[in-house]
Amino acid sequence: MTTRIDARFAALRAQGRAALVTFVTAGDPDLETSTAIVKALPGAGADVIELGMPFTDPMADGPAVQASGLRALRGGQTMRKTLGMVAEFRRTDAETPIVLMGYYNPIYVYGVEAFLRDAKAAGVDGLIVVDLPPEEDEELCLPALKAGLNFIRLATPTTDEKRLPAVLANMSGFIYYVSITGITGAAAPDAEKVGAAVARLKRHSHLPVAVGFGVKNAASAAMIAARADGVAVGSALVEAVRTSLDNGRATPRTIGAVTALVKELAEGVRGAASAAVA
Repeated sequence: MTTRIDARFAALRAQGRAALVTFVTAGDPDLETSTAIVKALPGAGADVIELGMPFTDPMADGPAVQASGLRALRGGQTMRKTLGMVAEFRRTDAETPIVLMGYYNPIYVYGVEAFLRDAKAAGVDGLIVVDLPPEEDEELCLPALKAGLNFIRLATPTTDEKRLPAVLANMSGFIYYVSITGITGAAAPDAEKVGAAVARLKRHSHLPVAVGFGVKNAASAAMIAARADGVAVGSALVEAVRTSLDNGRATPRTIGAVTALVKELAEGVRGAASAAVA
């Protein structure tokens, strides 16, 4: 079965360019503003949307994403509301892939069977659950695949040749390569290392490779886009939300602050494709 994620990466491959994969946290800074941001992302140039599921103990996230999750939780965001956001998005956009990204605990509390049923019904296309290793595939990965959802995993600079087959097993949609060691929003990625890592992953898998962590502007997006199938940006976007707020609340600048950065990043991604053609 071809999912929206499969279709989007195939279409972009035919166009000769990488995907811009954008991450925002569901419910940050509030449900209404967050929903409006997500709806505006495709028009600004996002090809795939990762929607963060807020959690109280986001151990792999840096300060920016952690803070966004806490803002969302303080605003009353729940898993049910997050799925409701996806359903609302699908009322006007039937094509842009949406991936829920986060941790297993909120899904476990919701109930795996109920979550997969409701996520699929809402229009979710894939999952990235950062704290479930391949050894736990029976918990969520295999049921998700059976339900028709892509299950996307992270590969990192420390994922060696011995570990890589396990990481790639049962994965679908795309590979999310973490370009640096550490938490989100840390150092800038190295072009040569990214290129070598993508090539290594391609030798082991036919899946597209999206590279994230450390992408902040058009230049870094273009550098990644020239070497990978996708450019994933998260911390810079949730920082755009934060810096637009007034005492933690949305302002008239909030939505535009995010879409302006997405447009800049999209220009970088598309510019890399033009340069390659030229």
